[in-house]
Amino acid sequence: PAGAVGVLRAGLIHLLVSKLKTELDEIQELILDTLSNCLRVEASEAVAMGAITILKEKLTCSSVAIRSKAAWVLLQIGSHPEGKDVVSEEVIPVLVSLLEDTDPDVQASAAGALMFATIKPQGRFSALGAGAIPPLLELVAEETSKARLSAIKTLTMLAELPEGRKTLLDHTDTFQQCLNDPREAVQKAAKIAISVIKWKP
Repeated sequence: PAGAVGVLRAGLIHLLVSKLKTELDEIQELILDTLSNCLRVEASEAVAMGAITILKEKLTCSSVAIRSKAAWVLLQIGSHPEGKDVVSEEVIPVLVSLLEDTDPDVQASAAGALMFATIKPQGRFSALGAGAIPPLLELVAEETSKARLSAIKTLTMLAELPEGRKTLLDHTDTFQQCLNDPREAVQKAAKIAISVIKWKP
């Protein structure tokens, strides 16, 4: 953490983000790792300088590592209040497409970023509009999925919209299966999801 604060204080975020456009893939990976650690501490500078637009481009990179790390950096940005709005506006459709990526790490990072992006209502509407429910349900149904917990939490937020709840009512059995997951966090999230989906106004 002290190193991340040092990078932020030295004003290096701007330089790191701009280098993402020009550096070789292996250097970009190092930059994304560095940004991930720094943006956990503070994200406003990166948001203000348009980092999200560059990260969005990296989500469609041919390199699996870069796709995964870019989604992870977006997750860090989305965990800050000032980052949620921008992430939801700009990148939700791309994150939804990455839920079906061939790489489990990319899926997990995308699902995590989507989870933060859907905390705000406009993010939920964007995710529904981008067709997030079917690929998220697939990740929930897959017992070995690294993205299972994030997918359940994201679907729980989508179930807070009437349209989302209506769609998910037909899929409560998918969440029931998660009650047997060895991870307690997954069991707990599935219980909450079921209660939100079955809630009647």
